[in-house]
Amino acid sequence: MEKIAPTAAELEVLNILWKTEPLTVKEIHELICKTKDVGYTTTLKIMQKMTAKGLLRREPNGKSHLYFSNYEKEETRGRLLDRFVDSAFGGSASSLVMQLLGNKKTSKEELDEIKQIIEQMENKSSLK
Repeated sequence: MEKIAPTAAELEVLNILWKTEPLTVKEIHELICKTKDVGYTTTLKIMQKMTAKGLLRREPNGKSHLYFSNYEKEETRGRLLDRFVDSAFGGSASSLVMQLLGNKKTSKEELDEIKQIIEQMENKSSLK
């Protein structure tokens, strides 16, 4: 997957599958149509390309096919985030965090959660 980076449309399909898989093209198309106007053949074409790229696998199911994601959500997000941090922030996670916190209105609850994550990371590194 290192060289495979899902497009925005492909991520939309993956996010649907990660919630409930397997699904048919028709089922995925119906879910996508709840938020945007997309033709069935567009959804089908995206999923065919994803299968060719190795992002999805399909298995026969009567007259249709069931689609499964080939990669876990966290693995995919992690690789996408790594590529983004490397290309946009020169590999600096702290630069990403500072930019994100500077651009967004962060709630007290979110800041508390971030502090808790940092404390957990510090505790893990002190155990090593």
